[in-house]
Amino acid sequence: MIVTCLDLEGVLVPEIWIAFADAVGIPELRRTTRDEPDYDKLMKFRLDILKEHKLGLKEIQDTIAKIDPLPGAKEFLDELRSLGQVIILSDTFSQFATPLMKKLGWPTIFCNSLEVADNGEITGYKMRCAHSKLTTVKALQSCGFETIASGDSFNDLEMIKASKAGFLFRSTEKIIKEYPQFLAFTEYSDLLEAIKKYL
Repeated sequence: MIVTCLDLEGVLVPEIWIAFADAVGIPELRRTTRDEPDYDKLMKFRLDILKEHKLGLKEIQDTIAKIDPLPGAKEFLDELRSLGQVIILSDTFSQFATPLMKKLGWPTIFCNSLEVADNGEITGYKMRCAHSKLTTVKALQSCGFETIASGDSFNDLEMIKASKAGFLFRSTEKIIKEYPQFLAFTEYSDLLEAIKKYL
């Protein structure tokens, strides 16, 4: 049995932090895992900026409420789920993901959680586990599943490398150039056909 593991942001929905950066006019918050491989460093950078500007969970959730899945994402996901098991593996947070999962038809997602003070300030975050995407793929494999993985960022590369088949989707030129061994797609139809070959 095969489980397809997909990244969320940049693959199925727009990048949440980029949308929020644009909404509040703070370009520094446009930095994502496409730009910074060290997730801990990236999150500390983001939390410092939020604190400096007195922005909290509510302001981010207000932006997320206006975000829709990328055009064609739900249809792609629906068809993929009709063919086999799919899990979204994301470094986002449950407090961000829930409204987006509703718009995507409630697929399974494994993600992290934020630590939020009573006043709404985001004080920290809790990772589900270390190297969560790779750890999850290896755990699935230890249960007898084979995995296919696709994502767009540095934090997706471990699960892509560890899977039976791995693909880049709407990634950066830098990542595509550094990892030519992985097929890179920009259209859902092409990614779906590539995945189907292994199902």
